[in-house]
Amino acid sequence: MKRLTLAIFVIAIFAVLSLFIGVSDVTPQTLLSNSEDGRALQVLLISRIPRTLAIILSGASMAIAGLIMQILARNNFVEPSTAGTVESASMGILFVTAFAPGMPLFGKMLVATIFALAGTALFLRILQQIPLRSVLIVPLVGMMLGGVISAITTFFAYRLELLQSLNAWMMGSFAGVLRGRYELLWISLILTLIAYIAADQFTVAGMGQDFTTNLGMNYNRVMTLGLIIVSMVTAVNVVTVGMIPFLGLVVPNVVRLTFGDNVRLAVPWIAVLGTGFVLICDMIGRIINFPYEIPISVVIGVIGSFIFLYLLLRRNARVA
Repeated sequence: MKRLTLAIFVIAIFAVLSLFIGVSDVTPQTLLSNSEDGRALQVLLISRIPRTLAIILSGASMAIAGLIMQILARNNFVEPSTAGTVESASMGILFVTAFAPGMPLFGKMLVATIFALAGTALFLRILQQIPLRSVLIVPLVGMMLGGVISAITTFFAYRLELLQSLNAWMMGSFAGVLRGRYELLWISLILTLIAYIAADQFTVAGMGQDFTTNLGMNYNRVMTLGLIIVSMVTAVNVVTVGMIPFLGLVVPNVVRLTFGDNVRLAVPWIAVLGTGFVLICDMIGRIINFPYEIPISVVIGVIGSFIFLYLLLRRNARVA
């Protein structure tokens, strides 16, 4: 408990530092100077605080969604971006953009959730139909399915002249997060709390259908709950900040290697480390080419891919 409290304290320091990084001159001095226009305070309230809250909510929820996805697939190398879930959500966004462009953001999120549910269910259905002789086949199947869905989405986006809009939706970035445009992410906090409440059930479900049924639990109900949480969290994040790859894969694996497969113990650590990982990567993206900004999806994609390769090549990689 002491280590978790210390980790939360460190993440809080990073969150405060994040408030003062950017092109606009927002520092403790400018905030206390009581200037007439109050520009620094406005930037802090309208842009910096919403951005930091969005980072915290996205980092925690997507990391936990990755953990649940690994339980659903019973494989440590899958997450929403390697199981076709993110690509399915993007197809839903394209569908809304093409046929109901004026739909409110909440409606777009619901449509994206339906598509994400369908894509994830298809991925799990495919896994049931093929012999899985290697743990590496599962993420490869997910990446191939995601590639097919992405290709179909790109084709129709090109034909409908919506390719630029689709790329803007899919490029993960917190640069456009402002007050009034990130509040949808609070839904992911509710879903994260539900995941923590159902943590013991997910732990049992991770041991297989027969084991879960013998304990008197409804295996299909637990899997459906996990499927809904993963799909809704993915849809909310894609609609609000775009695609953030590898986050749900790297963080849960690092935590599970340290604390084991107890979901109730792992969830708080995954939420904290997921937040810290996104915070640090976002600050790197803002500092490395200052005053320009590198999208968070690029920074996490580079760092996350190296960690992903390390996990794949580990001699003693654990099998879910």
